[in-house]
Amino acid sequence: MSGHNKWSTIKNKKAKTDAQRGKIFTKIGREIVIAVKEGGSADPAVNGKLRDVIAKAKAANMPGENIQRSIKKAAGEGEGANYKEITYEGYAPGGVALIVEVVTDNLNRTASEVRHIFDKCGGSMGASGCVAWMFERKGVIELNNEKNLDEEELMMLALDAGAADVEIDGDSVVIYTDPNDFSTVRENLENAGCSFFSADRALVPTNTVDITDPEMVEKVEKIIDWLEDYDDTQNVYHNANLPESDDEED
Repeated sequence: MSGHNKWSTIKNKKAKTDAQRGKIFTKIGREIVIAVKEGGSADPAVNGKLRDVIAKAKAANMPGENIQRSIKKAAGEGEGANYKEITYEGYAPGGVALIVEVVTDNLNRTASEVRHIFDKCGGSMGASGCVAWMFERKGVIELNNEKNLDEEELMMLALDAGAADVEIDGDSVVIYTDPNDFSTVRENLENAGCSFFSADRALVPTNTVDITDPEMVEKVEKIIDWLEDYDDTQNVYHNANLPESDDEED
């Protein structure tokens, strides 16, 4: 179960500037709105989806007052009622598969703008299902190993919590779960005193594409960055294995 951490090679890591943190909080705020609407309650004690999003918000260091403000907004009259979730699929340069999850109140505008990003960056947007088969939905928890547990202790901790798989690479610990078990595993780890760098249900590629040519690396990173920076984007998933840059190793 342990070994090289594949998740770290496909995550697009950025410097956490104030502007980027603000965008992350905005995206999580939308997720809170949707979780309240779909779960039918603003009480996390009875709304499991809201509980999961709150845990994600805390892992992202979203202030508690921001979380509560988003919950109150979601519970208010008509707030976020027109939000729609939609997924776009396509390819980046180099044959890299891309999946873009968005939340929008204007489907036509968002579809046009996402397609423009694909075209502008040398990619191609495809039909629904064109690359989805290359990914699996899993619960993904990046553990903060504050207790400095060794590999065996980490494995036992994860397995006892109900994890399906664990990847350990130095200080990096990623725990995978069946998507249906994600909430239970996350809560079991929390109850065991663990804290997280991130915790979410995510799309994990079943195979990756090695991108090593510097020019192609730049093109792939550009389209990923542009899609992630788009205001309506919630998540961007890809199957590129990109070389780590110096600022990603900090």
